[in-house]
Amino acid sequence: MKELKERIKQHEGFRSKVYLDSLGKRTVGFGHLCVEDFWEDDKEYDKEFLEKFFEEDFQNAVDQVENICHDYDLDITATATEVLIEMVYQLGATGVRKFKKMLEALQEQDYEGASIEMLDSRWADQTPSRAEELSLIMKDAEDN
Repeated sequence: MKELKERIKQHEGFRSKVYLDSLGKRTVGFGHLCVEDFWEDDKEYDKEFLEKFFEEDFQNAVDQVENICHDYDLDITATATEVLIEMVYQLGATGVRKFKKMLEALQEQDYEGASIEMLDSRWADQTPSRAEELSLIMKDAEDN
């Protein structure tokens, strides 16, 4: 999981001040959505403080993927699970559940099909390099 956490951090980037993400939502740290009401604009937050939010967000993504796997009766490789964790970290569980054809492919353990479906999305249009990288990882997930 350490490599997965580092990959997510690399993709998310880090900002010590609240900023607006590509969808105009207030965000801070490693892509933490500012849903709590204590965040102040123009305040610089300590990285150690923001790391705690990353760990909570990461664990939430892991838990949500467990729910998705249960709900869709997915028996997938660890590598495919890690791709879903990163997708949930970025898009939320609700967003990932919209990838119906990807999830159907994963039910059949069709990792190549799932990787193709990942790229047939608005997500791939909005974050093309990340989507392409995760799609390639998913494509090879059968071997891992």
